[in-house]
Amino acid sequence: MSNQGEAGVGGAETPQVPAVTITVRENGPFRVEGPVRLIDANGNEFQLPAGKPFSLCRCGGSTKKPFCDGTHSRIGFQGAERAVLEAEGQG
Repeated sequence: MSNQGEAGVGGAETPQVPAVTITVRENGPFRVEGPVRLIDANGNEFQLPAGKPFSLCRCGGSTKKPFCDGTHSRIGFQGAERAVLEAEGQG
């Protein structure tokens, strides 16, 4: 699926939808850039600063969940993709 504008009625191009990018940082958090809504398990929306990227915890150790607080660096977190490669002797 593309976020590029598509021809609309009468051949006019519809506006492009801003892209959201989620980057998996090596042995670190998910970095989220773009306009998103973040909702907790109870349906409550987190207030996010408009236009500012943020990081989501992937190691499970953050004291500011769901946001990253850098704990992954202190505990030696290895992302699953790296751990699998090393276990298979490819990393």
